[in-house]
Amino acid sequence: MKTWKHPLLAAALGALILVPPGLAQPADVRNAYGEEAIEFTARSGDSVAAFHGTITVPENRADPDSRMIEVSYIRFPATGDHPGSPIIYLSGGPGGSGSATARGPRFSLFQEMRQHGDVIAFDQRGTGGSTELPRCVSSEFVSEIEAVSDADYAAAQLRAVGACGVFWRQQGIDVRGYTTRESVQDLAALRDHFGAEQMTLWGISYGSHLALAALKDIPGQIDRVILASAEGLDQTVKLPAQTDLYFTRLQAAIDSQPAARALYPDIAQLMRRVHDRLDAAPVMLQLPTEDGTTLPFLLQRRHLQGFTSGLISDPQYAALLLMLYTQVDAGQYELTTMLLQRFWDIGEPITLSAMPTAMDLASGISDARLAEFERQLPGSLVGGYLNFPMPQIRGAWDGFDLGDEYRQPPQGDTPVLLLSGTLDGRTYLDSQAEAIAGLTDVTRIIVRNAGHNLYMTTPEVPAVMHRFMRGEPVADGEIIVELPDLTANPLEQ
Repeated sequence: MKTWKHPLLAAALGALILVPPGLAQPADVRNAYGEEAIEFTARSGDSVAAFHGTITVPENRADPDSRMIEVSYIRFPATGDHPGSPIIYLSGGPGGSGSATARGPRFSLFQEMRQHGDVIAFDQRGTGGSTELPRCVSSEFVSEIEAVSDADYAAAQLRAVGACGVFWRQQGIDVRGYTTRESVQDLAALRDHFGAEQMTLWGISYGSHLALAALKDIPGQIDRVILASAEGLDQTVKLPAQTDLYFTRLQAAIDSQPAARALYPDIAQLMRRVHDRLDAAPVMLQLPTEDGTTLPFLLQRRHLQGFTSGLISDPQYAALLLMLYTQVDAGQYELTTMLLQRFWDIGEPITLSAMPTAMDLASGISDARLAEFERQLPGSLVGGYLNFPMPQIRGAWDGFDLGDEYRQPPQGDTPVLLLSGTLDGRTYLDSQAEAIAGLTDVTRIIVRNAGHNLYMTTPEVPAVMHRFMRGEPVADGEIIVELPDLTANPLEQ
């Protein structure tokens, strides 16, 4: 089976296919930063001159004998007459790559931001072009033809994470170095590499988690910060009740469209009905393979909850989720089959990537938040699968958690622009407010009808970012984007 990071499901649906990195290299000429001049090509086919560079840092700064690793970046040089601090883009996940993000739909925004300073597509340690970490193929198999309980599924994940920790250490990798705090020090090293007094941080989702940690650990090195879909330092695991409130907001959006309201009068009831039915009688599917044969697959509630965790990131994918549940409720499984074929490796063992596994384990969850999570879990719509395999794998590596002091929110007066979507099913309005509560110079823009990936939803979002970067007054406010047709299949658009 495939162990997949649920936030990446929507990104995969958006891209549909992966393409090779667009890093054509016209010549191996190194500049003062030791960078190569390259031609950077986006997935759209657009190209621009840029620079590829690396910095060399200790894998684990607490170990004086640590091996050294490379952290990679793409630099798009400033185009303005008076460039400010370098702007470091921090991708989400954890496990996303800045250079990969720059090749995608945000390519044009990366280019626009150059008017304010050099824009750096930063590949956090263990991602993108940085020192590669081998994936761990564990010996843990989860049956796909027999019913498996949530507890047994979580136990298999826990065993796989424990075994993979041993595997990575045997490969010479010091997993203790793959924490958000180490990535903060990589940012400090990058700023020093450029000879800049300060840097601007620009992040989304887990990238905002990294930015908030930087505001706490190296506040004097940060000029200003732009965040979207913020994840606080004690919010690696989201609370089930907040996810259920998201579905209340989604229902209100559905009710605003007569056709959608007729199709989906009560989505919470629909989901619970489907979950109860699958708990009582899981459905055996036959999944077509490339060679024309079929493979049996027992569909359970947890599979739909896993898909839900990714599809609720943005409203256009929530529309796909509504179709999925409606089909299953009617005993139809075409969409379910398509999603399983695309995102599940049938018959494969649990396979893990080092960077996201380590980062999530280290950021962890406090005892108090875990108790609240467990209190809210029974009967919740997505159950324990929004951030799976957290918190189920908590404590898999002894002594690895960064502790409650790390999870305390940052304080300070660094200027911060926070953009939040009302239909974001992965980071929520109230929790984002909690994440930045200790910061005194925050401008908050609510983007109504937008989801998690909101930067490209409307030209008004980049416009407010540019005003903020120019130091112009920006007041708290609201941007309204058009709600997508919640009856439409995004895969057909």
